[in-house]
Amino acid sequence: MVQTDLTLDAKGLACPMPIVKAKKTMKNMDSGKVLEIQATDKGSTADFQAWAKSSGHQYIGTEIEGDVLHHFLRKDGAGAPEETITIPEISLADFTRKVENDEAITILDVREKDEFEEAHIPGAIHIALGEVEARMDELTKEEAIYIICHSGRRSGIAGDMMTKNGFNSLYNVVPGMRDWTGKTV
Repeated sequence: MVQTDLTLDAKGLACPMPIVKAKKTMKNMDSGKVLEIQATDKGSTADFQAWAKSSGHQYIGTEIEGDVLHHFLRKDGAGAPEETITIPEISLADFTRKVENDEAITILDVREKDEFEEAHIPGAIHIALGEVEARMDELTKEEAIYIICHSGRRSGIAGDMMTKNGFNSLYNVVPGMRDWTGKTV
């Protein structure tokens, strides 16, 4: 196990709550200190990797012990403001209308593979959040892309990464698949 300065129990919480709690905890820590986050959300590894990268904290790694994921992050950049999500949000209701009207839109689902396989919007492209940076060149920078996840947190992080790489027409679907009632496959 990694030497830690503080431990946060986020077991039983689903996205985006482990990151929300970690963010609040990290604000009160000194630079260079290590936070251990204990989580059971399978998607939390990719979430913490992406969040650490976008916030200036160091993702040290994840150790698995039974059903519990132990994530380790080092607080870096004390005093530097965290980067914010820069892409516009679209309400689930407005997004649903576009899908139901068969508008020609690109939907990017950034949930984990098992979440996507369980149920997803027909025609959605799947690239898990942890793979977005390496695979975003599979998408067209000039076209409108509607990014969706479970709640809107991971999709916001993905959109932030994509914006920094030249994508200029991105929309974060909020709240996401958690409240989606339309057709799935």
